[in-house]
Amino acid sequence: MTSSHPTFAPCQWFVRLASVLDRRSAPRLAFLLVGAVLAGGRRTVTTWIRAAGLSERFRSCYLAVAAAGKRAERVATRLLWEVVVPLAAGSGRLTLALDDTPTRRYGPYVQAAGIHHNPTPGPAGSPHVYGHVFVVLALLVEHRSWGVIALPLLSRLYARKKDLPTIDPKHRPEFRTKLVMAVELMWWAKRWLGLLRRPIWLVADGAYAKRVVLKAAKEMGITVVGRLRKDAALRTLPGPKPAGRRGPAPTYGRQAIDLAKRAGQKRGWSRGVFELYDGTAVKRYKTFLATWRPAGGAIRVVLVDEPTGWRAYFCTDPNATAADVLTTIADRFSLEIAFREIKEVVGAGKQQVRFIHASVGAFHVCTWTYTLTEAWAWNRSEAELVDRSESPWDEPTRRPSHADKRRAWRREILLGEILAVMRAGPSDAEIQAAADRLLRLAA
Repeated sequence: MTSSHPTFAPCQWFVRLASVLDRRSAPRLAFLLVGAVLAGGRRTVTTWIRAAGLSERFRSCYLAVAAAGKRAERVATRLLWEVVVPLAAGSGRLTLALDDTPTRRYGPYVQAAGIHHNPTPGPAGSPHVYGHVFVVLALLVEHRSWGVIALPLLSRLYARKKDLPTIDPKHRPEFRTKLVMAVELMWWAKRWLGLLRRPIWLVADGAYAKRVVLKAAKEMGITVVGRLRKDAALRTLPGPKPAGRRGPAPTYGRQAIDLAKRAGQKRGWSRGVFELYDGTAVKRYKTFLATWRPAGGAIRVVLVDEPTGWRAYFCTDPNATAADVLTTIADRFSLEIAFREIKEVVGAGKQQVRFIHASVGAFHVCTWTYTLTEAWAWNRSEAELVDRSESPWDEPTRRPSHADKRRAWRREILLGEILAVMRAGPSDAEIQAAADRLLRLAA
């Protein structure tokens, strides 16, 4: 089943996404989305406002950002149908990626900010980071030349229970764990992607391989792929039901499976060539079926022998192959790349807003403009996106980065503004105004 929604031009995306808000906030959000693409330097909300030319209405722009945070699901639904789904055309399965990521924030008055685990400590080695944590859902789409790209759609702001009392009761959300938020995002995706009648897979980090998520995924008919704990309480497959015994057939086997012993056994290992991380790799692996109570039944287990030791992965579809599991696990890395680009290039976490809905809206503006930029560049050649004439040291085989795509889109938007001014037979004042705007954006 293909989408019945019309395909809009990139210049219309901003208006289409913002149109789900009220009449006052919609045009402001549309301009702010453009400003988020054009902004340079430190991407605060004020930078977006200046790039969009809305400095005289800056207060209402902050209200528009908060409105986007309150109605993020509506905007994400329109983004999914009108921008992302056309990129995932076909009859194969749809793969979703789920993970959480922190953004650094500073100041005692930032609502919902707290101390969280830092997954990328860097040279300083700090195990914790003060700021926000967002649980993000993305759709993984494969490009013909650039491999798998994660396109973030919707997220949830996670706040620790001890940090909620600092929020005004009028705006204080109910405490929910990351697992509950993950289930909410899955239900949202199932509601809309289920209309396409294509198999849906979800790949997530091992932190989400818990009963709450797996049980909900089973109810939705979503196949889950993830990392398996080395001490997971696996059991063998159940034997046949004895003749004449009343009751349902057993779900779990009687014998326990020790993954460490299975990995230590020399028999049962195989070698295979897999398409991983935009290339081929030879892996030594072992696969078998087992039953696992959090998954509610049988799962496919894949053990991989790595130079640093063995690793275990699982898939809730027993009919999946080792290639299905390992390629899906490798594709999840594209979401980690998206997180890096959203923070370093788009500037997520630098918006300098305090209120919780504004923080949610600002983060979504960053993720949505990332997805829009990737969609804009999807069918364009590398020559249109990267100009290597001034960088002879650049490798010709390097695929365009997100920063390259963003710069190319900025050039197209600004060129459109210049041509619009020139077609109307501009006056000296209009030419001067256009020149001043370009200089401010370049500064």
